[in-house]
Amino acid sequence: MQRILSRELNNHIGEKVLIEGWIHKKRLLGGLTFINVRDRSGLIQIVVDDKKEVEKLRGLQIGTIVAINGNVVKEERAPGGTELHDASIEVMVPVHDEPPIEIDKPLSHKSDNLDTLFDNRVIGLRNLNEQTIFKVRSQLLKQIRNYLYDNDFVEIQSPKIVAGNAEGGAEVFNLDYFGKDASLAQSPQLYKQMMVGVFERVFEIGPAFRAELSATTRHVSEVTMLDIEMGFLRNYEELLDFIQNMVYKTATSVLEDNKEAIKKLNLPELKLTKQFPRYSVHEIHEMYSKATGENTIGEKDLSPAEERWICEYAKKKDGCEAVYATYLPLEAHKFYQKINPNDPKTVLSSDLLFRGIELATCPMRENDYHKLIEQMKDKNIDPKSQAFESYLKAFKYGLPEHGGCGFGIDRFVQKLMGLDNIKEAILFPRDINRLTP
Repeated sequence: MQRILSRELNNHIGEKVLIEGWIHKKRLLGGLTFINVRDRSGLIQIVVDDKKEVEKLRGLQIGTIVAINGNVVKEERAPGGTELHDASIEVMVPVHDEPPIEIDKPLSHKSDNLDTLFDNRVIGLRNLNEQTIFKVRSQLLKQIRNYLYDNDFVEIQSPKIVAGNAEGGAEVFNLDYFGKDASLAQSPQLYKQMMVGVFERVFEIGPAFRAELSATTRHVSEVTMLDIEMGFLRNYEELLDFIQNMVYKTATSVLEDNKEAIKKLNLPELKLTKQFPRYSVHEIHEMYSKATGENTIGEKDLSPAEERWICEYAKKKDGCEAVYATYLPLEAHKFYQKINPNDPKTVLSSDLLFRGIELATCPMRENDYHKLIEQMKDKNIDPKSQAFESYLKAFKYGLPEHGGCGFGIDRFVQKLMGLDNIKEAILFPRDINRLTP
């Protein structure tokens, strides 16, 4: 008999079927034994009333793998609206040890329970609520890829072992690479710009490594980043519009596609408009200082408090939980970013904020070879360094106006799913204290 999945049972009411999966829950009610079996598509409720079949379950724990033949009966109170009667059970893989955590109940995500959650991750992920987080993450990545493919992007994979510390910025993990200085890549920044000269539009979804001694709810040592780079941009607004449309379409559609599972998580309603509000960093400093009495005017970056404040402000005023902080000050400038020709004190770069946290930095790049050389020198970066030889060659032999973003997938999932800590959105997180599982 061919195996039937839980999501298919409604098509087989009145028929005898075979299901296979893990025992997810057992309970005794009114002389009957009820078990829930989990497969990859959900739960199946089985009524076991034959004493010989009940005896097969004696001493077995949650996680035992079973194959069950039974008749499909409509039952609105059961998961999926059906259940199996007249069950015949085959124990395929018995489990006798009691699991370290109860997976048939919502798992605590309180800060003081996170270590327990992650120590038992391989078992805890069998909980349906935990599964929902990562199913949404998987579908979100699929939809992002589809959006980019539909817009003529080519997916690339750049090396994660790079010479020295080419990009600069955050602390890096240094390596001895067969006697040469190397590090784990902080981003594919230089590579994706080079590939604009090949494909015009490229993206990569992959890991990036940050050796920052930060023990916060928004930092981890290994992150999953979406990196986008697109050539022949007419202007800076075109870049912001493109990323905005991607976020709007993927966020709204993935929540709609999973609304039944997500309903159980009691997530806050998503408020996004097709056009995200845009405020300059200088405007946000002024508005925040006036509203709170805390003077941040002239600061290089927005503080975490300002990021939370402007998102709440935009949610109330503009009906949108995503907002662009535009025209970052020159002090935040990186050598490959384009200085604003209309205001040399600012850079053509914006931070995309969502529900109080930065998701992405979205700048135009300096594509003039000679200006790029000068900007590198201004940052005390040696253009003759071997680490930049291929990068600069791409500009010397022609790169168009281009721009892109580094977009934090983990943070996007965290905020979309209403999680308090970025680590909750990562299957097996890595931070300054955790290297297992």
